[in-house]
Amino acid sequence: MAKRITIDPITRLEGHGKIEIFLDDKGNVENAYLQVPELRGFEQFCIGRPAEELARITPRICGVCPTAHHMASTKALDDLFKVDPPPAAKKIRELFYNIFMLEDHTLHFYFLGGPDFVVGPTAPAAERNILGVLAKVGLEIGGKVIKMRRECRELMTMMAGKVIHPVFGLPGGVSKGVKKEDAEKIQTVAKAGVEFAQFSLKVFEDIVLKNKDYLKLIVGDIYMNKTYSMGMVDNNNHVNYYDGLVRVVDTNGKEFVKFKPRDYAKVVAEHVEPWSYIKFLYLKEVGWKGFVDGQESGVYRVAPMARLNAADGMSTPLAQAEYEKLFKTLGGKPVQLTLATHWARLIEALNAAEVMLKLSQDPEITSDKFRTIPTATPEEGIGIVEAPRGTLFHHYKTDKNGMITDCNLIVATQNNSAVMNMGIQKAAKALIKDGNVNEGILNLIELTYRAYDPCHACGTHSLPGNYPIEVNIYDATKTLVKTIKK
Repeated sequence: MAKRITIDPITRLEGHGKIEIFLDDKGNVENAYLQVPELRGFEQFCIGRPAEELARITPRICGVCPTAHHMASTKALDDLFKVDPPPAAKKIRELFYNIFMLEDHTLHFYFLGGPDFVVGPTAPAAERNILGVLAKVGLEIGGKVIKMRRECRELMTMMAGKVIHPVFGLPGGVSKGVKKEDAEKIQTVAKAGVEFAQFSLKVFEDIVLKNKDYLKLIVGDIYMNKTYSMGMVDNNNHVNYYDGLVRVVDTNGKEFVKFKPRDYAKVVAEHVEPWSYIKFLYLKEVGWKGFVDGQESGVYRVAPMARLNAADGMSTPLAQAEYEKLFKTLGGKPVQLTLATHWARLIEALNAAEVMLKLSQDPEITSDKFRTIPTATPEEGIGIVEAPRGTLFHHYKTDKNGMITDCNLIVATQNNSAVMNMGIQKAAKALIKDGNVNEGILNLIELTYRAYDPCHACGTHSLPGNYPIEVNIYDATKTLVKTIKK
């Protein structure tokens, strides 16, 4: 009987990773690990560079969420240069960022996470993709998905120069304003975005919530971990992706702490393990207790469901109604069900579209006062935004000439890395019995991490030890002669 099961590569995520599952003599699971073997090292790339370049360098970490890094970096530069952007600049940035949130959430639901539900979690792997989704829901719906993403990306290009690696964020503001005709284009797309998000929620209700087997998966114990929840909120404790305070609630939904970006290092700390290049975050006050959940564990999580847990509501009326429906359906706050994150993601897409519409109709958005030139000597700056995947921290230190001397990036995937490992272990132990395993069971285990929409390219920056170089030497017949390991 096999003592070890490897899922390599894991699929439908950004970056690389594998799952290692270890069985006992009876064929039951002893342990399981989500291992991240890649290393990017972007924190080191930033050292010695002019601070103002980081808003253009850090988006290269990832081709899926460059906008999140661009905006977190831009806000860190505001703090670094001690400059407050004009009101119009803040609104332009937030408008742009909500366009990105709508586009990215659409990408994940239909292309990455949604196939598990729309097509089926145990369907053949060749069908669990966007083509399988289109075959199930119809080409007309596929056209709506493609159109919505294309229109959002066109707006992002119009506002920020490039959609993949934006270039418009500057210390103290943005590089260009929004013209009246541009605002009108955004309004048109925003109205369509509201309708599209409502349509997507209806798809989720009809295909997922009305399917007893899928609903059983969502509310079952297999995909449940009790952790603290983190998310950014505005002055009303409503979800905000661009700006605000970071709020953490405990496993009972009670506020544990609410902090300013400058105070993040007092609240969270980083832990490393020798078997992965990703860091594991935890709450300092509670402490690192290992890969265990519960009120006494310092493990917390981020991402859409955690944001809804951490907030008292949404900032827009249609999304608020859906927020209330989710918690009523799932038994109240907080919801600790991992797969409910897909539902929360669609509620956030609706919220983002509503915010787009509201900001695009604001007369101040077309003001020509969209930058304050910084004059202070830089020293240290911290910026936080809510990436689609969760809370993102950028922390820079410089010399008096503004050259980076230290850079720390804490991304959503790192915040979720502990709970993803815990979830994979729990699912593996529940699903693999007596050595019986098949492709469908392995994908059900993968569901655990996929709900968080992880980005391992973003998550691996620092070395916990020496990079394990392995060289394989082959002869002329392609026979392995020797393996050299460092």
